[in-house]
Amino acid sequence: MKLNVIITSTRPGRNGEPVGEWFFEYAKAKPGAFDEVILSDLAQIDLPLLDEPNHPRAQKYTKEHTKKWAEIVNGSDAFVFILPEYNYAPPPAYFNAIDYLALEWNYKPASFVSYGGVSGGMRSSQAAKEILTTVKIMPIPEQVAVPMVFDHLKDGAFNAPQIVQDSADTMIAELGRWASALKPLR
Repeated sequence: MKLNVIITSTRPGRNGEPVGEWFFEYAKAKPGAFDEVILSDLAQIDLPLLDEPNHPRAQKYTKEHTKKWAEIVNGSDAFVFILPEYNYAPPPAYFNAIDYLALEWNYKPASFVSYGGVSGGMRSSQAAKEILTTVKIMPIPEQVAVPMVFDHLKDGAFNAPQIVQDSADTMIAELGRWASALKPLR
């Protein structure tokens, strides 16, 4: 089973990269739940605003970036979105990446490592869940919230406090359970 960790912020100077790198390495070191953990960075994948002429459900992709993204998502069994909070909402790149595809997302669980100020990105992740259900992703209740993310960044690296690590352990285990349970539907 493959867990796909997706960094959703594409903004220059973003904090998503160090948070995402931390979670990616942390999840890889956890035995049992997933056989493989991959990292997808939307800044590197570089999807333009949705530019496919056909509806995603048809899977008649004409652009190489869409074909590449479809292959990555289709090959994943679960997702963790590394999600900032911009004006109480997820970043536009998150919505765009979801909208590019339809069937590739189906019957897979997802969760979030959200980050921000005092709310830890919780408002953003709540808003992000609604779109996931429309493409038949199961957003699980367990997630990781990182309030006051700036306090945990030093020299370009994220230093996760113990409570964040404990939350990550619980979330990874639950994602593994859900991914296994949903596998027959895929």
